[in-house]
Amino acid sequence: MKYRITMAALLLVAASANAQMLSSHAASLPAANASAPASTSMQVTGKPVARVNDAVLTDRDLLREMLALFPYARLHNGFPKGQEAEIRRGAMQMIIFEELVYQEALRRKMTIPPTRLAREEKKFKAQFSSRDEFNTYLNTEMNGSEAKLRKQITRSLLIEAMLKNEVENKSVVSLGEARAYYEKNLGQFEHGETFAFQTISILPPATANADTLKESRKKAEEIAKQAKATKNYEEFGLLAEKISEDDFRVNMGDHHAVKRADLPVEVVKAMLAMKAGQVSDLVQLGNAFTVIRLNAHNAPGKAKFADVKAGLTEQLQKEKSERLRVSLDKRLHQNAKVQEL
Repeated sequence: MKYRITMAALLLVAASANAQMLSSHAASLPAANASAPASTSMQVTGKPVARVNDAVLTDRDLLREMLALFPYARLHNGFPKGQEAEIRRGAMQMIIFEELVYQEALRRKMTIPPTRLAREEKKFKAQFSSRDEFNTYLNTEMNGSEAKLRKQITRSLLIEAMLKNEVENKSVVSLGEARAYYEKNLGQFEHGETFAFQTISILPPATANADTLKESRKKAEEIAKQAKATKNYEEFGLLAEKISEDDFRVNMGDHHAVKRADLPVEVVKAMLAMKAGQVSDLVQLGNAFTVIRLNAHNAPGKAKFADVKAGLTEQLQKEKSERLRVSLDKRLHQNAKVQEL
């Protein structure tokens, strides 16, 4: 995982609002277009919301983090009522953690090279279309002080550096570790029989009478002819998007891999008689009619390490990273005085 400075928001957070601990972290410097929506629940006054040792965090810091967690609030002029309290809790956890990380970086006397700071400051200013736009931002968010802006950029860079040292660098998972996990947990990589397929379906109303069913079958038979004329996944999928009546039409009719036990007997029977790439005759399921394109038939077995190593390594690394973040948060809280106001 890599902690990157996105100067449009200087490391906006990418954590879920209900996370008990922190996902990939970001320090909060307002974006160039970070003005709050007009909703009264999203207005800020600068009032304190938390104290972390001697530092005071305000409702401006909190709102900024809430918008990072739920950016759609800008479009909807506020947060969903059923989720706002949860988003607020997640944002509060984040800004407190962020401040603790920053204070620990200062305690360790970590620094940012002047050339790096100048480069990042230049990138940040480059967001603005004009000097006037930048000055408006500076007056609104930084009380007109470029020194304050520079301090905030430094703060973000120090947080990034701390997290790189304490989380990113320590969360690397080697190929040997991934293989050891694989061999110790072979059961996780076993899979049953599955079929990957696409469908085009005609679904008459549940109350359809005999005449309606007859018409539906006639329509389905014509569609089956068109489906059999398709030559590949894309052609079948485009036809499904155009004429299929089942929910999978929005995804080119693709059901992906489905366990045999989860499929109707009629569908399994049809696919067992097919090879990958073939299209079935019309299959009737109650009053419904469907045509199936078989993409793959996977027998029961165990995934090879070579096939899963990339995804497994990524998964193990994420889990290790999360444990390290949780541990770091606990350590930083041990000797800190944190108070929500």
